Amino acid sequence: MRPTNEKHTLIRKGDDGRRFLSGEFGEVNTSPSPPPDRPPFQVTREHRRFSEFADTVRAHRYIGLCWGPPGVGKTLSARRYAGTDEWEQWQSIFTDDDLGPVPDRVLKSRTAFFTPTVAATVRQIDQGLPRACQAISFAVDYAEHREIDPYVHIDSRSSGRTELLIIDEADRLKTTGLEQVRDYFDRHHMGVILIGMPGIEKRLARYPQLYSRIGFAHEFRPLTPDELTAVLTSRLPLASDSTDGGIAHATAVATIVRITGGNFRLVDRLLTQIERVTALNGLNQVTPEVVDAARETLLIGH
Repeated sequence: MRPTNEKHTLIRKGDDGRRFLSGEFGEVNTSPSPPPDRPPFQVTREHRRFSEFADTVRAHRYIGLCWGPPGVGKTLSARRYAGTDEWEQWQSIFTDDDLGPVPDRVLKSRTAFFTPTVAATVRQIDQGLPRACQAISFAVDYAEHREIDPYVHIDSRSSGRTELLIIDEADRLKTTGLEQVRDYFDRHHMGVILIGMPGIEKRLARYPQLYSRIGFAHEFRPLTPDELTAVLTSRLPLASDSTDGGIAHATAVATIVRITGGNFRLVDRLLTQIERVTALNGLNQVTPEVVDAARETLLIGH
């Protein structure tokens, strides 16, 4: 069925949209909404450490470098800090007639989030950085003045109201991409955080012009066993009709802690399989046997 509001549709009279079947059109939205079944964000010690690190980079307008092994929550923490999920959802639901309030987390952080593609060209990076930052500046203007006019509210010119730029997957940046980041940082009064894998700090040491501008470094570590136990206890509550006083449940949690080693991504994968095993077998509690059965379906490795 065609949309009733002609103003917000690409389909006009006499057009059934079959041109979109040609395969020459890319995705309309390159930032899809998160899946609805995503578990709530867990505020961990590592996230609090990252937030303190990001606040410092923002305040002093330096370049910060963050690295850590895959799956420990670097991207999730950065998106949470910047309010990226709320920002993308807000952009996807507003209309020209009613934008609605800008998300509070976006206004509080004033942080742009940018992820280069694997094959990002010089042109894409050159356009993507200012586009991401300028959008945040305009959002702050709109929240304060209910209008966007950079010729009147001059603070938003050149992304002037954006205080921090977070670049995820910074390992994808080649030499020219890193030089573009340095040039953009030099021409704007904002902090920049580069997030990458372990070893990126050694790689950037080969680029003295950029490396000399790095004022703060942060290593993102896996969860400690105690903190992971607390997270699992909230995600896997003890069944009310447990007959062994919760011994099997506690042993299962300890087994998950040992298997995952504090890796968030591996925890999510394992919990998904545990839910599947318990549902298939009609079980109401998690036992070490259930954990072992779920583990056999996964490739465990970091």
